[in-house]
Amino acid sequence: MPDVRIAVPVLELPRGYRIAKRVLDVVVASVGLVLLAPLMLLIAIAIKLDSPGPVLFRQVRIGKGGKPFWFIKFRSMVKNAEQIKRDLIPKNEVRGGPVFKMRNDPRVTRVGRFLRRYSLDELPQLIHVLHGEMSLVGPRPPLPSEVASYGEWEMRRLSVTPGLTCLWQISGRSDIGFREWVELDHIYIDTMSFWTDLKILLFTVPAVITGKGAC
Repeated sequence: MPDVRIAVPVLELPRGYRIAKRVLDVVVASVGLVLLAPLMLLIAIAIKLDSPGPVLFRQVRIGKGGKPFWFIKFRSMVKNAEQIKRDLIPKNEVRGGPVFKMRNDPRVTRVGRFLRRYSLDELPQLIHVLHGEMSLVGPRPPLPSEVASYGEWEMRRLSVTPGLTCLWQISGRSDIGFREWVELDHIYIDTMSFWTDLKILLFTVPAVITGKGAC
């Protein structure tokens, strides 16, 4: 693991909420991995048939307290996507901030476009949830290069465990700017509770089905 850890104060959550959140994470991730195994196998086959390269894409992300971890997802881009990205930076569609996203990103494969629209590329992250590196609900884990440009306000995103889904995910995703994204993460951190997590999970379902804001 690259030595990119950043010292960030960790938010102390109530013990009852920590236990309930962890139980929910383990139960849902375990059941999800079992039930979705056939679908994940089909996705893996489709990726291999569609374009050359590995089934899984792996990169370093920054988690709770600034701790780095190897983040995995189904590969949705061509295998040299990181090299091509340098030429696409001027076409970034996320307003402000260090995050890069394009609605018609030429690096995305045919299968990858379908996976990203319905967030199916994120399914392997249930393994991170099971291991405790991620939670079902929490701010999305950023890249080290993104964190390098953070100020104290943005750093607060790293005070809690990152998640599969969050307020940004159900509020339009790439349709909103980076500052609004961080503001939504602050709202979540300020109002964290078991019921808040359940509500976000509930609203994630229609957001994923409609593919709103996906790119």
